[in-house]
Amino acid sequence: MSPQSPEGRRLGIGGKVPRRLAELGVTERMFEITKRVAIGTFNDGFTYAGNLAYLSLVTLFPFFIVATALASLVGRTGTGVHALEAFLQTVPPDVAKLLRDPVIEVLNARSTGGLLWFGALVGLWTTAGFIETIRGIVRQAYGVSSDKPFWRYRLGAIGMIVAAVLMVMLAFAFQVILTGIEQFLYRILPWATEAQRFASAGKAVPAFALFGALYVLFFALTPSRYRSRGCPKWPGALCTTLWWLSVTGGLPWVLSTLGGYGATYGSLAGVMVALIFFFLVGLGLVVGAELNAALAEVPEAGLEGEQAQEIQKT
Repeated sequence: MSPQSPEGRRLGIGGKVPRRLAELGVTERMFEITKRVAIGTFNDGFTYAGNLAYLSLVTLFPFFIVATALASLVGRTGTGVHALEAFLQTVPPDVAKLLRDPVIEVLNARSTGGLLWFGALVGLWTTAGFIETIRGIVRQAYGVSSDKPFWRYRLGAIGMIVAAVLMVMLAFAFQVILTGIEQFLYRILPWATEAQRFASAGKAVPAFALFGALYVLFFALTPSRYRSRGCPKWPGALCTTLWWLSVTGGLPWVLSTLGGYGATYGSLAGVMVALIFFFLVGLGLVVGAELNAALAEVPEAGLEGEQAQEIQKT
């Protein structure tokens, strides 16, 4: 447990009295937050980022199989491919080029029948492991452990995956409606410039959807003790969103500037670019979790006995 985590500060690990952010000036507060985030990220961030990079590639195919299977229940057979295209908009072009054809090939091979549902069941279990890894990142940031049964967490993770697929379907429905409105304004009402600007702003929907998904993820995986209003979740979600979009925009430029990675990795160059991208995104996720933990204040009143143990269990 890091002495800079909320639980580490509460228990006085390191022998120091925890400093409450509200009691510090602006400069000191920024320094204290930065120190907490830096220490937490340095201790565990690179290990977790490596795990997430590997798991991202492993769980990418299963997730879209799950999306296809669930969407087929309501007659939306193309949702899996649409979800893939929406996801590929948030990754660098080289990564999108690497992933698009293999994933579409897998989805087409499992578009109907028992093979689709078998793949969906395996995909649910595999993707749930990815969610549990993120849960481990968040709990490590807060210094909280848990002794709840394994199956309860797995069921919760599976529920989050199903909810994510439903949110994707709603987002696509909204996008279709927004596209129709935009075409109507440009073709039928070409003079309605203000409305056209508003409709064009809908192109930023993927960024807002990413922020919303990350916020829900952080909120759902944060230990219950630290879900109160005094422990904000949006800073970590916003930080991770900006980090993700920066990596998406900056990685192609960096790779083109450095060059030579194709000669170094040969036919595996595309895979290595994908791993580098997911590693950097995973590191941003760790930073976001550490930022939320750094902003979480230690409870004012000391807790003892069963109450203190309850924090560790939640």
